[in-house]
Amino acid sequence: MSEKVREMFQLVDMLPETEQNFVSEMIKRVVLAWDPDFTKVTELERKQMEAAQADLEQGEYVLHEDVWNFLTEEPNSERSD
Repeated sequence: MSEKVREMFQLVDMLPETEQNFVSEMIKRVVLAWDPDFTKVTELERKQMEAAQADLEQGEYVLHEDVWNFLTEEPNSERSD
């Protein structure tokens, strides 16, 4: 969380609850106007997606079938890993 956001939270926290609700609704409207379908990402999210894409390109992934098989495996069965 940035210092600016912390400062905003502190300022809003000083307001009465009714005014906090007003500010909350205003922020929601601003965010929706900026990103109506919630498809924009933060800098951190972008970096995480790029890292995940790099992992995929390097073959670092687990197949859904392997996860499902692991989760449905009998607790005391021998694994051949």
